[in-house]
Amino acid sequence: MYVHNRGARATVTALAVGAAIAAATVPATAATPRPGPPAFLEPAELPPHATSDWHAGPVTAGQPDPLPMCVGEALPSTASHRRYWTEYDTGALQVTVVERSPRRAGKLAALLRDGLAGCARKMMERYPDITATQKYYGRLNVEEGAHVYGVHTVAEWGASDIGLFSVGRDGRTVTVVLWGQMGTFAHAQVADFRATTVKAVNKLY
Repeated sequence: MYVHNRGARATVTALAVGAAIAAATVPATAATPRPGPPAFLEPAELPPHATSDWHAGPVTAGQPDPLPMCVGEALPSTASHRRYWTEYDTGALQVTVVERSPRRAGKLAALLRDGLAGCARKMMERYPDITATQKYYGRLNVEEGAHVYGVHTVAEWGASDIGLFSVGRDGRTVTVVLWGQMGTFAHAQVADFRATTVKAVNKLY
């Protein structure tokens, strides 16, 4: 599970968390104004932390490094991302991709959801010293829809981490939001994360 403590710190169970935006935009004209690139979440829009404010890095073109588990391999090089962190080992990531058409964006969103649907199994296959379980928290009725998942990992050496993931789409733009910290499903801020996902998708176009 990925956690962030005043900088990037990933463990072998990395469920990396951060931010993203599309690399290409279409120039606007006076006759036919076009929207700018999709906006990213602001720190205050993330699930509230009991004892720390959220902080954010810049929006950065390209895939996040390290790639987030379960969705990273499906992210194209045209992705953009933004990382977020608190003072107490809680981190988040947003990755956004602007595709050439809504059809291509729909295929990408489906591919990302497929990766999350089998996330726990894939993690245990890749890391034999990790036990992973997951939950599906349902679909959110925002734009073309968003889906929310949770993954809990326990390492043989005792680390226990909880991550929440969402994939949402508006037209030709797809966004992935990840949130993670030490803990179990009991510590997952599902309602707050669902609200954060709605905000993220509403910022797309």
